[in-house]
Amino acid sequence: MKKKLDENRPIFQQIKEWVEEDILEDELAEGDMIPSTNELAKFYGINPATARKGIQALVDDELIYKQRGIGMFVAEGAKKKLMNRRKEEFYDEYVRPLVKEARRIGMEPDELAELLNKGVERE
Repeated sequence: MKKKLDENRPIFQQIKEWVEEDILEDELAEGDMIPSTNELAKFYGINPATARKGIQALVDDELIYKQRGIGMFVAEGAKKKLMNRRKEEFYDEYVRPLVKEARRIGMEPDELAELLNKGVERE
């Protein structure tokens, strides 16, 4: 999980995103224990309160849960929840602008679908 800190972005947000990425990439599975806030703080040389803020954001999103006295674990359905959220973000960030531009230049839906299929085949 060792990642490099980006000094231009909030550290707690980076902690949250790293755990999310580990869940999406199956490095952390449902039920797996995640590092404690103290472990994260020591590992990255950050304030434990900062690590706690990142972890709390994951708890608030119901991606992880705390078992008092034991630790924090990846919640059931966390990966599916993350994937659904990412799909919505993908739609908003990429698909909507793509469709808008396609309409602006008079591209028909079947032309757009053909271009997408060609792009997928090339990658």
